[in-house]
Amino acid sequence: MNIAAPTETKAAPDQGRVHFSRDGAVARLVFDRPSARNAMTWAMYEQLAQACAAIAADPAIRVAVLRGAGGRAFIAGTDIEQFRAFTSGQDGIAYEEKVDHYVSLLEQVPVPTVAVVEGWAAGGGMALANACDFRLATPGARFGVPIARTLGNCLSASNLQRLVATLGVGMVRRMLLAAEMPTAEEMPAGYVAIHAPEAIDTALDELCGRLAGNAPLTLRVTKQMLARLAHDPHAPDADLVRAIYGSADFHEGVESFLAKRPAQWRGE
Repeated sequence: MNIAAPTETKAAPDQGRVHFSRDGAVARLVFDRPSARNAMTWAMYEQLAQACAAIAADPAIRVAVLRGAGGRAFIAGTDIEQFRAFTSGQDGIAYEEKVDHYVSLLEQVPVPTVAVVEGWAAGGGMALANACDFRLATPGARFGVPIARTLGNCLSASNLQRLVATLGVGMVRRMLLAAEMPTAEEMPAGYVAIHAPEAIDTALDELCGRLAGNAPLTLRVTKQMLARLAHDPHAPDADLVRAIYGSADFHEGVESFLAKRPAQWRGE
């Protein structure tokens, strides 16, 4: 009996796609809908969720890179066409909960995440770039949520809180009340690293190399602690501290440091 080889399930062309691949220790996610500046459809959001799960399940992955196809945009928000199906305010509640869910999945990815922003990171794209641990951008790249002059909708408290936590309330007022799209050069210090288009791939490779070479359990636990502290400044930490100090990697780190040799991290 002949068994057909499995085929990749693809969304309809106009629905776009999130391509997921692995290059050594680096996972790469490409938001591919350049005709719409990579605006997210429901299918793309679900593919993002699947990619996050795949990263979490693969211990060989040490860093994840998110990038928009075409070089003109990271993600220009959620596809506006989908909002035509909304018939009541309850649809807005459901939508904000869905966005919160997908952003949370990205935040919970256990390895460092890097957003490469070329062009626009707007609306949902701003939320996803903001959820990453690092952001690289080309000069003039723009960030924002200009819904006060576009859709006339709003953000949920949880999604708004994420922006305030990383950008500060003053910048968030510019983005939400004045509907501005500040450039990468205007963003708060440390929020984004700016590189010329011809240099951004080299800068990305260098950053990924540094991150992939660091102790993976330290990175994972640090991300978990930061997530807890975002919700509770007195969050418990004993379980995470115990896991690190009881790990084989911690003992390897001590021995390699004393022996003056590179550590061989195993993530265990």
